[in-house]
Amino acid sequence: MTVTLADVAARAQVSPATVSRVLNGNYPVAASTRERVLRAVDELDYVLNGPASALAAATSDLVGILVNDIADPFFGIMASAIQSEIGGPGGRAGGERLAVVCNTGGSPERELTYLTLLQRQRAAAVVLTGGAMENAPHAAAVAAKLRKLTDAGTRVVLCGRPPAPDTGAIALTFDNRGGGRELTEHLIGLGHRRLGYIAGPEERTTTRHRLEGHRAALEAHGMEEDAGWTVHGRYDRQSGYEATLELLRRDPSLTAVVAANDSVALGACAALRDSGLAIPGDVSVAGFDDLPFSVDAVPSLTTVRLPLSEAGARAGRIAMGREEPPPGGIATIRGELMVRGSSGGPRK
Repeated sequence: MTVTLADVAARAQVSPATVSRVLNGNYPVAASTRERVLRAVDELDYVLNGPASALAAATSDLVGILVNDIADPFFGIMASAIQSEIGGPGGRAGGERLAVVCNTGGSPERELTYLTLLQRQRAAAVVLTGGAMENAPHAAAVAAKLRKLTDAGTRVVLCGRPPAPDTGAIALTFDNRGGGRELTEHLIGLGHRRLGYIAGPEERTTTRHRLEGHRAALEAHGMEEDAGWTVHGRYDRQSGYEATLELLRRDPSLTAVVAANDSVALGACAALRDSGLAIPGDVSVAGFDDLPFSVDAVPSLTTVRLPLSEAGARAGRIAMGREEPPPGGIATIRGELMVRGSSGGPRK
């Protein structure tokens, strides 16, 4: 059954005129009333009827870029590359596109809020970067939002994020499992048999996939992983520092630390130095992502390079319709092992 303006008004407990004012945005309305109306619009999935339907289906010159933490170089590099492909003419009447970076702070609620706001603004495109939350209700809610966006004509691209089937979203996903396995294979090949692993937050897909790759390498070499050798934490330097001290407490004889990303690896290096251990003479360290500072660390980090800038630029071009989506709407992007000074053979 078609939802009418009167239905929205009844749900929001306001007059139809007030609903019209909120949707047209041409008359001042109290913030609380406006929020109530927009909530009713969202709940009823209301679309303007009659002559206004063409306007409702049209998209604006707005492009949303969702990131977990803009201060994290992983997200900053991708957001910058995406925006570089969005800038310039190409909007309605040849005008400029406006890119808006939405910093979720890792909050599922903020992610959904931003998607809702971008839907209301009829965004031309939305690019979601980084891993997804491992939470079934949240995943279902995000999928529903993505379907609404694509159904309304918004291009949705997932950059470095797992595919979202049946939503119409294009996915450029990183091979985190493969990179995690190759990194641990490298350390095992150097003779390491006591490896500590610092994982990211348990609820993130990136965390699980990289850890699965690490464990696959251990299993392939007949190495049983003690549960105490994996510590979860945030994707930042402080977490790496604290987790390394915990790993050393659990197993003082470990000879290598595999970190969830390069920022965590820097914290691990600091903790090892403060504990009187040499890198890689006593303990090898490996990271992930190959962020810009990795090569300048002392010693420089062995890591897996993800083509963050290239992936972001491609996502931007697809979002703008200047590059064809990959076959089937999904492309898997592999990382490259970068062997540097932070990894070496185990202690004698």
